Amino acid sequence: MARQSKAFDLAWSSLSGSSHGTGWRSIAVDPAGPIAIHAGRRFPGNEEALLVSFPTASLPGAEKLPDGQGFAVERADPYGDGTTWLALTRKATGSPELFSAMACDVAGALDAAVLEGADQHRLLRVFLGRVKAWQEFMRKGAQALSPEAEIGLIGELTILAAVIDAGVASSAAVEAWVGPLDAVQDFELGTGAVEVKATVSSVGFAARIGSLEQLDDSVRQPLFVAGAKLRQIANGANLPDLVASMRAKVALDPEATRLLSERLIAAGYFDAHADRYARRFEAAGIRLIEVTPAFPRLVHATVPQGIMRAIYDIDLDKAAGPNWDVAAALMKLGAI
Repeated sequence: MARQSKAFDLAWSSLSGSSHGTGWRSIAVDPAGPIAIHAGRRFPGNEEALLVSFPTASLPGAEKLPDGQGFAVERADPYGDGTTWLALTRKATGSPELFSAMACDVAGALDAAVLEGADQHRLLRVFLGRVKAWQEFMRKGAQALSPEAEIGLIGELTILAAVIDAGVASSAAVEAWVGPLDAVQDFELGTGAVEVKATVSSVGFAARIGSLEQLDDSVRQPLFVAGAKLRQIANGANLPDLVASMRAKVALDPEATRLLSERLIAAGYFDAHADRYARRFEAAGIRLIEVTPAFPRLVHATVPQGIMRAIYDIDLDKAAGPNWDVAAALMKLGAI
């Protein structure tokens, strides 16, 4: 659970404009176990920052740190104590309110990991993982999801629930959900992958294919397309309801809970936007089709030489092939 913003906001307010020199000034807030957490500002720019210390953990010098549209992460040495300090700093173009929400969420993720008994190396990875999720969120615009993206996320959560119900461990299933991380396919399960499409249309199943790579099974095999049909009804579940249901489904698995929070942020879902998603739906069926040579698709190996990319639509209802049971597909993928 994210921390309350009061301690951070008070510290940043008291430090604002308090130095005419250069470097860091900070105020300690509640630590996360062995991890010191400070709310600070860097001068002369006066930028807000979250400073986090990992006394016994090290970070490879070549590791690339997250850098979003509204923030940056950098190595810091505010006190010259020789320990690993990372500074999450708001850029001048970043929203102060959104940065505050981000800092509270990152600190809350560290708190939860401490309760799980994570060591400092693990806590460092939790910090970076959470910040990278926010990096993806801000890359996508840091706004409420578009109606199309809302439907897409509902479809992916529907398939995630089906994968867990079919027997894949919660943490493994959520970790396999890589679509929010801008992967080629939405799920990487076993040796293969699953690409998810969703529709609210009652006639046909138009699916937008975003690249020549999306339905290419030359790297991961087998490849399935999962089509989730949704029906909009007044007494159905909206997106926040489905998010709450998924959180409850994985609640007994701390790792799955952490990963789910990261994936939701990366997918563009922010709890503060929950009231924007008023539409309610019910599941109207899933069609799971294996991508075989007969499947309608464009890939690099089959398009004329010189074509570098393509975006196209297919009708999943007209795609040849049997409808697979989720458990049977997972067995073929080697996921169960």
